[in-house]
Formats: sequence, C-alpha cells, structure tokens
Amino acid sequence: MSTKPRNRLVIVNRADPVICGHSVEGRNLAEAALERGFDEVRIVTWPIERLEATGLPLKPLDRMLPYSEGIIVERPEPVGDYKVPDGRYLAGITGRLVELFTDGVPTVCLSLYLSPHTVAVTDAVRAAWSTGLPVNVTTIAEAVGSDVTNVVRSCVDEGHFGAAAHILSSYLAQDHCVAVSEYTRELIIASAAEIDAFHGTRFADQCRERIRISYPAIDTSQYLDLDPDLIDGVLAARGLERDGYVLFLSRLTKAKGVDDLIAGFERTQANERLQLVIAGRGPEAEALRELAAASPLADRIVFLDDVDDAEKPYLMAGCATYVLPSKPRPEFVETFGIALAEKMLAGGGAVITTETGGILEAVGEHAIIVPVDDPNAIAAAIDESLALDPDERLARAARARAFALQFDRGAVFERLFDEAGLLPVRTLA
Repeated sequence: MSTKPRNRLVIVNRADPVICGHSVEGRNLAEAALERGFDEVRIVTWPIERLEATGLPLKPLDRMLPYSEGIIVERPEPVGDYKVPDGRYLAGITGRLVELFTDGVPTVCLSLYLSPHTVAVTDAVRAAWSTGLPVNVTTIAEAVGSDVTNVVRSCVDEGHFGAAAHILSSYLAQDHCVAVSEYTRELIIASAAEIDAFHGTRFADQCRERIRISYPAIDTSQYLDLDPDLIDGVLAARGLERDGYVLFLSRLTKAKGVDDLIAGFERTQANERLQLVIAGRGPEAEALRELAAASPLADRIVFLDDVDDAEKPYLMAGCATYVLPSKPRPEFVETFGIALAEKMLAGGGAVITTETGGILEAVGEHAIIVPVDDPNAIAAAIDESLALDPDERLARAARARAFALQFDRGAVFERLFDEAGLLPVRTLA
C-alpha cells in the first residue's frame, strides 16, 4: 500500500532531453529538493515527440542520465482532437496540474519559463480552487530569460498588449516571482514600463517590488575533482588531446556567435597546433558546418553533435580555452550563461566571452571579455590565454571555480526556498 507524501514539489518546464541550460536546471532543482526534505518531486513536461517536432536541440535520448528515486517525470498526453494541435498538449499539462493541486498533498509548484508554463500554472490554480476540493499549493514562477526576450519583448515591440498583459499578470499572480539574473529582472521591468507608458497599467511597479534573483542551479559535483586519467581517456576517444583544442559547447544558434569564433580561429597564431571543437545542436548546425567546410582550416574544425551531460565536464576541463562569443539578437539574448559557469567549475583553460546580457553575472571578473562581432578580438584573446604562465593559469582557474561555486544547486535551492519560507521541516526518522 503506497503512502501519501507529506509534501511535494512540482516543477513545470521543458525538462530533459532539451539541451537548453534551464531545462537542466529543472533536473538540478528536483535533485536538490529530495536532498532538502521533499518527499516527492514531479516534473511535469512535454511528450518527447512534441519536443522533437518543434526542432528544439535535444540531447542523445539513449544516454540520458537517470533521475534519482523519488523524482517522477510526467509527460501528459494531449487532450482533445487534432483540430487544436498546440492547445491539446497545454490542456494535458494544465489538467494534470489541477489533479496534483487537489489530491490533498501540500505542494509547491515551480514554473520555469513564463509562457506557457507559468500561464498553465495560473490556469490550473484557478481551476483547482473552483472545484471546491481542498487546495494547498504555493507557486513560484522563474523567468529564465528567453521567455522575456522571445515572448514579452516581442509582444512589446509588436504592440500585442493583450498577450503581454496575459503573461505579466500570470507571472505576478504567483506567490513568488524570481528571475535568473539581475539583467533579466531589469529587462522585465523595462518591458513592463513600456506597456505601462502606453496603456496606463502598473505592471512595472509590481515587478520592481516583487521580483528577486535566483541564479540557475548547477550540479557542481559533476565538474569538481575530475580524474585526470579519465579526462585523457574521454578526450582520446574523441581523437583529442589535453590543451589541444579550443572549445565551444552550447546551442548552435546565431546568437551564440559561432561564426565569429570560426573566423577568429582562422586568425589566431595557434591554429596550426590546435583544433576547434564545436559541440552542440541547434538550428544553425547545417549553416555552420558549411561555413567551416569553406574555411582554410576546415580540416582542423570538428563538430560534435552527440555530447551528453556525462561527457561535457571532461571536454570542458581538457580544452586549451573555452569561447562563447554571444551577441544580442532580436530573438535571443544571453540572460545568464550557464555553460560559462559550468566551464569555470571544470577548470582547464581560460574562458573567453562577451558582455552580452547577464553574462558578467555568470563569470564575474574571471573571463577574458571581447567585443561582440569581433573575430580579431577573439583571435587575440585565444593567443593571450595560451600565453599565460602555467602557475597563473592554475591560479585563475581556482579563483574562477571559487566564484562559480555560488551556483551549486543545493545552495541555490536553499536560498530560493528559504527566502520564500518553503523549506520542509526536517524530522528525525
């Protein structure tokens, strides 16, 4: 006979297998919740076939890391017929949330990505209360960044007041509102202020008063104290050598600046002895492969589209330098930079990046900063990083790791839930 849990955390997001950092954050917060006293954690997300149909960059499905016992991933089936394709899936998620909110278990519900996840939670809470059944749910909405740059900003820019008001009102309807960086918080406030100025609403004041910062949660244990022999073994399996390659590891989109990196690699003095490894998936994969094939250094540029979470730390630790030359784009701005923090935890060569969006919050003073759209600066930064004295390189890596430890999933979870007064009371067995 199963025992009803005393408390539950529900996380609503895209979840694994999406390669995006904030999907992995859902996994990390789920694992931290079990360690911090939640009896049950449920991740409510989308069916894999629906994620595949969107063209999102997915991880290799056959090498997904398992979740700990006590974490249940639910992918509700669509509700209704084929005539309303997207609404069917959202109805499935919302309906499952109503069931979880009315089954008598005290529940905290965390939504990552405002539209549609926070919107779905708002609808589910309203529906749950309308049933007349007992409801004990506390909600947290986290704005991860691209939900603002992709959705809220586009609503503002294109004059879609109703859509913007729907998203912001759903966000503010939650018990707790957080953003993944100060940059994201200010972006939300600025967008809300534009809506207020035009329509006479007061979203900005509410956002300014209520939104606090909760940086993305990272499983730091994956990146610390890596076995040097295992690093060498992982690299050898890929035909790589320690400090023998420049690494890019992220999604392959225009906003990530991979085209600038390829051009910069062509101009670095070290390209005769280094390889450029471009690891990731995304909508620009084919175009970037074509660009690399036309490069005079085509034989030294390697694409990896099957890197999983287990291999990633070793590729990061073994690289001569890691480059993420993000640039602001209408469809996306880097609002934090999870991969940068992960790289600093793994050690190895220097991090080279830009000041785009919230990146400086992720790296502090522990990266070489280059201008956007500047391959010459990227080349110079690569040469600068390779010229570092070995002792200085080790010292810089240690300082970078110490900075990035603040993003440990346990510490992030503790701050987020403690400040909201939502940590379960620990009891002796």
